[in-house]
Amino acid sequence: LRVNQDEPMEDYPLKVEGGKEDDSSSGTCRFGMGQTTKDQMRTNVINEIISTERDYIKHLKDICEGYIKQCRKRADMFTEEQLKTIFGNIEDIYKCQKKFVKALEKKFNKDHPHLSEVGSCFLEYQTEFQIYSEYCNNHPNACMELSRLTKVNKYVYFFEACRLLQKMIDISLDGFLLTPVQKICKYPLQLAELLKYTNPQHRDFKDVEAALNAMKNVARLINERKRRLENIDKIAQWQSSIEDWEGEDVLVRSSELIYSGELTKISHPQAKSQQRMFFLFDHQL
Repeated sequence: LRVNQDEPMEDYPLKVEGGKEDDSSSGTCRFGMGQTTKDQMRTNVINEIISTERDYIKHLKDICEGYIKQCRKRADMFTEEQLKTIFGNIEDIYKCQKKFVKALEKKFNKDHPHLSEVGSCFLEYQTEFQIYSEYCNNHPNACMELSRLTKVNKYVYFFEACRLLQKMIDISLDGFLLTPVQKICKYPLQLAELLKYTNPQHRDFKDVEAALNAMKNVARLINERKRRLENIDKIAQWQSSIEDWEGEDVLVRSSELIYSGELTKISHPQAKSQQRMFFLFDHQL
């Protein structure tokens, strides 16, 4: 079976017992137990969602127990503030995902995986998944702090010792810390794939459809917050570059620079003209 292809499987003749091709005129190939190709594809997607979720939980556990626990024992090397910068709220994400994977497993139908109704799990956890926003916004700071520390040999050796003790694969810590960012972006892709192989008559169809929109919204919200924080940062840097700033901070009323450019100020009666730079923010000029 070629998984995740775009062409509908119904067009492919299948080898059945006895080596003959089953090219039945009904147009729907069937697997043993009367299962259609679409059901088999849905089984594959459900299995992938469950197995990637279990792998992800192990990954989070390894970071929390293999790295954070060890770092906390070394107050001579790390302050609590540094650990917050490097690992963000990954421990909260771990707690949330543990509950989520249990909810998924409850909905998993072992005997007939294609009948599993997992859409409701994503709907139930959509607001909790917003904690990824904090993690994603902090991630660039984590990378900067790590790159600063790994210029010092004792930190390189320490992180490598953590990885080996926890028996983790040979990837640097910043590689492990990228996983939650990738994970939250992968949910809409998995749900789109699941929806593709869910019949409109299936009891899970409406929930999967709603879950896909919900997870797209979570990803959109995270991106919006990230963009807004970047804008705020730009304004703060812009203001600090101006000498002898007077009046209240721009950030008291505005959070976005919309446009900037030169204007000519003309004063009567002599009609003298002066060039001025103007900055248009969302609530002030």
